[in-house]
Amino acid sequence: MRHLISIGDLDREDINYILKKAEEFEDVARGEKKLRILEGKILGNLFFEPSTRTMMSFETAMKRLGGDVINMTAQEASSIAKGETLADTIRVVSGYCDAIVIRHPLEGAARFAAENSSVPVINAGDGAGQHPTQTLLDLYTIKKECGRLDGITIALMGDLKYSRTIHSLIKALALFDMRIYLISPEALALPEDIIEDVSAEIRRARLEEVISEIDVLYVTRIQKERFPDEEEYRKVSGSYRITAETLKSAKDSMIVMHPLPRVDEIHPSVDSTKHARYFQQSFYGVPVRMAILSEVML
Repeated sequence: MRHLISIGDLDREDINYILKKAEEFEDVARGEKKLRILEGKILGNLFFEPSTRTMMSFETAMKRLGGDVINMTAQEASSIAKGETLADTIRVVSGYCDAIVIRHPLEGAARFAAENSSVPVINAGDGAGQHPTQTLLDLYTIKKECGRLDGITIALMGDLKYSRTIHSLIKALALFDMRIYLISPEALALPEDIIEDVSAEIRRARLEEVISEIDVLYVTRIQKERFPDEEEYRKVSGSYRITAETLKSAKDSMIVMHPLPRVDEIHPSVDSTKHARYFQQSFYGVPVRMAILSEVML
């Protein structure tokens, strides 16, 4: 694997390989074992958008494997503020490190970066486009917590229109034998071109219709920063919310996932239920990203 730009770069066999490798790294990710396979390697984190989990989990993954990290998070403190192009930034930074992780507000920026980089590039989110490492940790969470990927019924709920997490995830879910329900306000429905691009059992539903049969409820926040105007955002803001009461008719084994951060779409009362897995899901980002880094840097 040279670069990881889109989940479409991977097939089912590739995904299963990465997930298996991630499981082998779990003890190292927890700090219970030491491994120095990336000693002497440097990762360059280029985050043109805010991030907590993605940036810190990549940094943790790199350091758990014995490597080091250089970060660029404040554009105003970099040469970008002086007018430097993205292409030049990538060419310069690729001379300082052995791989680059990039998050950028423009869709396609990660692929453009890969075309201008002399080292591997990993997409950590490009606008409303792709977020492949999030997808891999989501699949890892489902496999670990449900025991399998095939034969799962999953409901994707929330902002399905602008969420790059959902856009990546649904492409990967379609590689497995899954039934997929889409639950969202009409204004935030998954674009038809994405549905047409995947071969899977997909249908729109209301949560109350399917809550008793699903194995996974995957909730996303309404992303104010992705809306073309604030009026459109205000129309849908607060239009859905999961509480402990909402989950009363769910199967005991059903899990609730969320890529985080959450705003008000999952009430804190859910945190103490047997269904909540979003904080565990966040941790799983470390072994999964360890697996990805080891693949592109060794």
